[in-house]
Amino acid sequence: MQSVHIVSAYDEELKYLSKRIAAMGGHAERMVEQAIAALVNADPGLAQKVIRDDAVLDEGQREIDDKAIIIIAKRQPMATDLREIVGAIRISADLERVGDLGKNVAKRVVAVIEGRQPTSLFRGIEALADLALTQLKEVLDVYASRSVEKIGFVRDRDDQIDAVYTSLFRELLTYMMEDPRNITPCTHLLFCAKNIERIGDHATNIAETIYYIVTGDQMPAERPKGDKTDKIVLPVTLPAK
Repeated sequence: MQSVHIVSAYDEELKYLSKRIAAMGGHAERMVEQAIAALVNADPGLAQKVIRDDAVLDEGQREIDDKAIIIIAKRQPMATDLREIVGAIRISADLERVGDLGKNVAKRVVAVIEGRQPTSLFRGIEALADLALTQLKEVLDVYASRSVEKIGFVRDRDDQIDAVYTSLFRELLTYMMEDPRNITPCTHLLFCAKNIERIGDHATNIAETIYYIVTGDQMPAERPKGDKTDKIVLPVTLPAK
């Protein structure tokens, strides 16, 4: 819980940061959801909306940075308050990056539409996105409640995301090897999948920041990364056309 100060305006300034983080979080979630919907439903109009909406997160991050600097200069915060302010700066940066990743997915919608792929691949993308979005929503709930005892789920969820990503990576490579015509669209889908997997990493970053805000300590050392795509051996040549 945030401390209560004699100067009520100080409390309002700290609450402002929390409210802006919540607003950015909700916007980032919607951007990713809409980017995935545009990809799966072949909707370039929705994809363009996602690309335009990224400006909202950029502005949100700038507002938080500016407000945080003013609070630090004016209030000279210490201990929990300083961690709260620095944490808001770090979390806003992660949320802005989540928006960028959603925008990156949206930018590939047109290219993927031109070479429509099997429905099973889009189910894999949707499953990956569902895990990443669930992780992001849950970690934002932890930020709102400061219930750090619930934070352990984040790394478990990240392991699931990595496992699904690795499986999808293998499946996309298989389609590319079976038919060279699949190479271009599947490459775009690989980039989409990687962007979604990275959302999970940013959610984990946010969880670690929340833990630091509340406890003043760093979370225990991270477990080994579950993304195994660097271990996959690629074929020397692809089938001829």
